[in-house]
Amino acid sequence: MSERAEFLSLQAFEEAAEKVKEVINETRLVESDYFSRVSGNKVYLKPENMQKTGAYKIRGAYYRISCLDEEERERGVITASAGNHAQGVAFAAKKFGIKAVIVMPTTTPLIKVNRTKDLGATVILHGDVYDDSYEEALRIAGEEGYTFVHPFDDLGVATGQGSIAMEIFKELPLVDYILVPIGGGGLATGISVLSGLMSHKCKVIGVEPEGAACLTESLKAGHVTTLQTASTIADGTAVKTPGEKIFPYLRDNLERVITVPDSDLVTAFLDMVENHKMIVENSGLLSVAALKQLDCKDKKIVCVLSGGNMDVITMSSVVQQGLILRDRIFTVSVLLPDKPGMLARVSGVIAKANGNVIKLEHNQFVTTNRSEAVELRITLEAFGTEHKEEILSCLDQEGFRPRVVRPAL
Repeated sequence: MSERAEFLSLQAFEEAAEKVKEVINETRLVESDYFSRVSGNKVYLKPENMQKTGAYKIRGAYYRISCLDEEERERGVITASAGNHAQGVAFAAKKFGIKAVIVMPTTTPLIKVNRTKDLGATVILHGDVYDDSYEEALRIAGEEGYTFVHPFDDLGVATGQGSIAMEIFKELPLVDYILVPIGGGGLATGISVLSGLMSHKCKVIGVEPEGAACLTESLKAGHVTTLQTASTIADGTAVKTPGEKIFPYLRDNLERVITVPDSDLVTAFLDMVENHKMIVENSGLLSVAALKQLDCKDKKIVCVLSGGNMDVITMSSVVQQGLILRDRIFTVSVLLPDKPGMLARVSGVIAKANGNVIKLEHNQFVTTNRSEAVELRITLEAFGTEHKEEILSCLDQEGFRPRVVRPAL
């Protein structure tokens, strides 16, 4: 890198922004009427879920590999990743004609594994979370001599990710806040440092999943801290230790860090699909899920949607859970005398309240005295909490004494 600008300098950010144009899709801001309305701000989405390889990671990987010298490229590259950085490195390596080995957690969604292989990389599955894969990748790099390209704790990678901020500022110069998902912290480093270098009034806020809030704990401790576990549906940000090299930049440049529970990611997925017709993976939804925690109004806010690589099984599960959390689907249990016409009576009450029956379960063995009662479990579709309560009230008024139970879908 002898003739290149120092990483994380304004010159390097400008260089990276130009370099990544060779490979990225243009992801222009999308104004969100829905999130603007519910938050009381002017909300824009930076849709990196629509990026080539399905995530922003291609930016940092491509720029960093472009900075390697010939000897480093000849050795081939290796990295550890939960999926998105893997595809970025695989794509960049293919462009430069060099070998790529990727170590991924065994829990990585199949779509990310297959796409990484399709880009020509050798994939090794190891460990339950990123940190396990990272240790294995370092071991292999030491034995085989590969050049290690860190997914986040690398100033060159962080510089490449900062190209996102360059695009945001050009398109929306008066942005007040940028919300950025955080796993290890590379994306937040690039965006927050560039914002500071440009003397921008914009505040950059990091967002972590509650079950993997490694940066939050490190900031509290005043030094890099490793979590005992990282448990979250946001697999792309399930990191136990933030980057050592980038930690000082995060500490000095982020306005603050917000944590988000998995339940908020589930409902955010539903909001994104229904209002924007976009698939965004759970990690990418951290930024929009954090909107309700902001104590501000009438501000211009950009939410970075960091990725959209989500397998259909996970997607199906998240949609179901989102509908349940929003009271759009619920199951009610009623006890009925075992005699003709009772099912029709219950159905009539539900129909009158505009409830839609999805599933029926009839249990004659809930008690030994069948003439006294049988259990009917009805899974229903409703418009939301108010409509659910209306249906329950109608059933109660007819003497059915409904009891809500968890849907078995």
